[in-house]
Parts: sequence; structure tokens; C-alpha cells
Amino acid sequence: MNTNVELAKEDRAIINSLQGGFPVCDDPYAQIATSLGMDETQLITRLSKLLDDGLLSRFGPLYNPERLGGAVTLAALKVPKERFDEVTELVNQHSEVAHNYARSHPLNMWFVIATETPEQIDETIARIQEQTGLQVYNFPKQKEYFIGLRFDL
Repeated sequence: MNTNVELAKEDRAIINSLQGGFPVCDDPYAQIATSLGMDETQLITRLSKLLDDGLLSRFGPLYNPERLGGAVTLAALKVPKERFDEVTELVNQHSEVAHNYARSHPLNMWFVIATETPEQIDETIARIQEQTGLQVYNFPKQKEYFIGLRFDL
């Protein structure tokens, strides 16, 4: 992805407006489009292009798994450098794995596991350990903090 891309003013407006929330109504895209001075088709086309071009990595809701009866945890592995790509592929095959990051640390692979039930956290960790032959370090959330992060473009 080219990080020196100049965004059109309409794309900047879309990104800025959608960082603060998404309307819950029958026609949310139409409502947003109207507020931005465009039609619904234009908005959806521009969003799709931003995603396809890699300028947006994700567009969708953030759920709190615990409030829905599920669970989430941060996990880490100490992966030998020569196995990093292989282990990344194995870990990412699990639908429960959300984010996966390489870090400059003895625990060099960090990832988030989100499941429908709390018991599935341990099951997922066990499967990853069995597949990789590596110990998964589980760092369950001790306390939740909300940090409102916004990037005005």
C-alpha cells in the first residue's frame, strides 16, 4: 500500500464522519450520504474503493464479546524466526483469531482471540498449541478502559 496517497475531499469527509458512529435506522447509508451531500450509491462505491485500495483496512462494527456472552483475550507466542511465516499461517487459520502482530520482543507474535463462549478461549489456545508445538501465553483482560481515538483527515 502506498502511504503517500492524496485522498479526495469526499473520501476524507466519509472517513471523518464514520469514525464517530454509525446510525441505527432503516437506511443508514442513505442518511450518511445525505449528510455528506452525495447519494447512497456514491457513498457505498467510495467506501468499497477505499477498502479495495487498502486505504481502509476494515469497516464494520466493534462488538463487546463479553456483553454478548462471549470472551476475548490477548495471547502471545515465542516463535522461532525461521518458523514465523508458518506459525502466522497456522494461527490465522482460526476464525477466533482477530488481530495478529509481530513484535520485537521474546514473545514476538501477539494476537487477539474472540469467542462465542468463555470456554472456547481455552479450546482455541489448546488447538493453536497442538498445531504449532509452541506454548501460547494467555493475557486475559484485568480491567477494561475506553479510549476514544479519532483521526481527523
